[in-house]
Amino acid sequence: MHIFFEENIQNTLVELSPEESRHCTKVLRLKAGDEIGFVDGKGLFASARLVDVNARSTTATITYREHKPKRDFHLHMAVAPTKSIDRFEWFLEKATECGIEEITPIICAQSERTTIKPERLKKILLAALKQSQRAWLPKLNNAVRFKDFVNNIKTETTAFIAHCGEGEKQSLKQVYQWGNDALIMIGPEGDFNREEIELAGERGIQAISLGQNRLRTETAALVACMGVNFMNEEL
Repeated sequence: MHIFFEENIQNTLVELSPEESRHCTKVLRLKAGDEIGFVDGKGLFASARLVDVNARSTTATITYREHKPKRDFHLHMAVAPTKSIDRFEWFLEKATECGIEEITPIICAQSERTTIKPERLKKILLAALKQSQRAWLPKLNNAVRFKDFVNNIKTETTAFIAHCGEGEKQSLKQVYQWGNDALIMIGPEGDFNREEIELAGERGIQAISLGQNRLRTETAALVACMGVNFMNEEL
């Protein structure tokens, strides 16, 4: 079944957006009577049947709805955008497929990319949401400077910073307690610098290791996501 994204699927009759209508007719070549699915990104799934199909305005009748609850924990990843934006987009796609609640792009001292296109990234999230048939669309925050981000982390937040610098570090498995919310920070290709690591420590953010191997930014971020998922689902 093909899945479409619409924010309002509470009514019996739903009108697809112009973009989704074009995709429905020009790409998928669906016709009146075909069954489709909807997701609103806020936990609601719906089955529907197409009624009127055209490239400008397509309508469907809802036949079934189901609400999916949120996960028991909230995972927030703060990740430095990579020089090649394709790699950062890859992380967004896979993190959405695996399940993540919130993402913040952070601009660090050694970041090679300091600007992003939020609308493009939101389309990546939506495509991954529909493809994986997940119910909850991750929240994508605006890009923010590392110092500003760290200084605004609430004291009650369980926060970790993964880096390759020297100093005492424990593994994520050793410090994360299943069922708890978590914020994990991943730096750019050149890693966090000493000042950033020290500032994080002063703010009570715990340094962690993601293993002995040096990982790319997007790989490290996905490893952290999968680690938190595994520890929760395993237990």
